[in-house]
Amino acid sequence: MLPALIGKTASGKEQTGDVICKAAWGAKPPSGKFKRHQISRITIHHSGVVLSDNRDAPSVLRGAQAYHQSSGFPDIAYHFMIDRHGHIYKGRPRWARGDTFTDYATKGHLLVMCEGNFDEQNISRRQLASLCDVVAWGAESFEIPLRRIKGHRDYASSVCPGADLYSRLEDGTIKRRVRNRIERGGIALEKLCGKQGKRLVRRIEAGRD
Repeated sequence: MLPALIGKTASGKEQTGDVICKAAWGAKPPSGKFKRHQISRITIHHSGVVLSDNRDAPSVLRGAQAYHQSSGFPDIAYHFMIDRHGHIYKGRPRWARGDTFTDYATKGHLLVMCEGNFDEQNISRRQLASLCDVVAWGAESFEIPLRRIKGHRDYASSVCPGADLYSRLEDGTIKRRVRNRIERGGIALEKLCGKQGKRLVRRIEAGRD
């Protein structure tokens, strides 16, 4: 399998990560207007649905987008999504305020969702690595202090992002890895679009990546 993140990892060198474009994973166009915001914090979510076979990851995202749009959201609720193998998918524009079915105001939140139900399964090693890289990118890009990296349940009556993933926030694992990534040179997220993006999605769906 190809690694989800590639690039230089020596001290002081920026690492790069691929983000699968919306067209490549089969997303539909927005169905309504977005509300603009300025990002000031990062909030971690899970999908709440067990993902036992990563080949299903793109179709689960397509289903999530369809459900969100049918519920009145203009697009999938999140800005980034990460599958069990650590592949990163682009969600709504980062300048667009996210959406939620729970009782918290999403203005200013960069929403990052990991596919899976982490009350019932553990986050995978590669998924956690990509999560920390996306969060590091967000923290550096928007000058967000580590104290503003939290989970959905910190703002609303919710179990999200699940016990196992939330424990990585509580014990400092995610913040420590984010700080280390930034100190080692940070990370650049690069779009993987067109034929390359679609080829990767086909590989994921075929179980080859």
